[in-house]
Order: sequence, then structure tokens, then C-alpha cells
Amino acid sequence: MSRVFYTHVLSPLGPLLLAGTGEALTGIWLPSGRDRRDPDPSWVESRAPFREAVRQFDAYFAGTLRQFDLALDPKGTPFQQRVWQALLGIPYGETVSYGELARRIERPSAVRAVGAANGQNPLSIVVPCHRVIGSDGRLVGYGGGLPVKSALLALERRVSGGPARPARPRQGVLFG
Repeated sequence: MSRVFYTHVLSPLGPLLLAGTGEALTGIWLPSGRDRRDPDPSWVESRAPFREAVRQFDAYFAGTLRQFDLALDPKGTPFQQRVWQALLGIPYGETVSYGELARRIERPSAVRAVGAANGQNPLSIVVPCHRVIGSDGRLVGYGGGLPVKSALLALERRVSGGPARPARPRQGVLFG
């Protein structure tokens, strides 16, 4: 088993917990909501493996970075990986419904499964699960809590200069 490193990065949302192998990010947790967590006792605290991630988070929250460029290694089933890959195709400042996301992965009847996979995304913000909304346009289902989801979407709307709008399909960056 490889060593897991962690650090905290300050953000307007509170301290984010980052975990990774030293070569790739494996987890990002928000300071609130149902997905909040503390570092595992076996993890090693070190800021060095996360210098670039911290720089990019600072730029994202400052409104100068719209797309993260980090090595990612999320662990999940092939279906979850497919959903998370599709999340990378949702452009900054845009939103899609769970139904649209299901159509994008060519599983239009798997809306609930897509929602469950979205909810298991271990790389919050970088893999932008906050950009997925209900079919009626309401904010629903975010592990960091709906106020955090709302704040992230408001930041992106403000920086992109308008209301969040439906996204066009786009290829994402492969994991690993």
C-alpha cells in the first residue's frame, strides 16, 4: 500500500482537506456537510506534494483559474469513473441536470445511479460535481452542503460574467 499524504488549504469555504499519493490527488474534502472528514491517523502531513494544488485552489477562489490541471487518481467503480470523467466536461460557470449527465454517458435511464456516483466523487471542486443541478434548476444533493454548492456556483457565475447556463458536451481530461 502506498503512503498517503495530506494537507489543508485555506479557502473562502474554510479549510479544505487534500489527500494524495505524492503524484496525484486522491481526495478533497470540504469543511462542512455530510462528506466532511478528518485525516486518517496513518496519513502523513506534508504540504510539499500539494504545492501546485494549493496554488491552483488559490487561483480558483481568486477567480483567475477556470480549469484545474492536476494529476488525479480517484478510486471508484468503472461506472463512477465514467460519471466523474463526464463531470470534467462541464465548463466553468455552466450547469447540467442529472438527466443530462446520464445522457452524456449514454445511460439515459440511469439518472439515480448517476446521482449516486456524483455524490461519491472524491475530488470535490476539481471534478466539478457542484455543477450538477436538478432538472427543474434547483440546487440539490451536494456532500458539502447546499450553501457551499451555491457559493461555488455564485463564484463561477460572477467570474464568467453571467448566470450559470446549460453546458455543451466537451471532452474531459483522463484520470491517472
